[in-house]
Amino acid sequence: MNLDFFDAHERHWEDAQLLERNGRLPNADQLYGVSAECGLKRLMIYFGMKLVPDSLTGIDKPADKNDKVHANKIWSQYQSHLSGALASRYTLPKLNPFSDWNVDQRYAHRNNFDSTRLANHRTGTELVRVLIANAKLDGLL
Repeated sequence: MNLDFFDAHERHWEDAQLLERNGRLPNADQLYGVSAECGLKRLMIYFGMKLVPDSLTGIDKPADKNDKVHANKIWSQYQSHLSGALASRYTLPKLNPFSDWNVDQRYAHRNNFDSTRLANHRTGTELVRVLIANAKLDGLL
C-alpha cells in the first residue's frame, strides 16, 4: 500500500460526516481527529517533513519521531514545519482544538462523547480543510 495522507484526510472527513449525521458521535469524533492529523501531515510533507519506509510494512512514515503523533499533538508540530514565502498563508490558530482529543479514546465509553466536544473537533478539522483548499488553489497538492 502507498501512503496517501491527502486521500486519508478526505476519506476520514467523509466518514466522520456520515457518522455524525447518523448520531454516531464517538466514532465521528475519532475520525475528525484522524482527518485533521492526515491533512496536516500532508501539508507538512510540502513544508519539508521527511518520510522513510517502515521496515515491517514498507509504507512510508515520518522519519522524525516528533512527527509521528496524532491530532492532539500534530497541531503544534505542524507549526514547527512552516517555512518559506507561503508559510503565513498556512498558519493555524495557537489554540489547539484537539488538546482534549486522544487516539486512545477509541476505547472510551460512548457516554463520554457529546455534541459540544464533537463540534469543537469538527471545527478544528474544518480549519485544516481550509488549509488543504488553499494548497490546492496554490498548486501545492
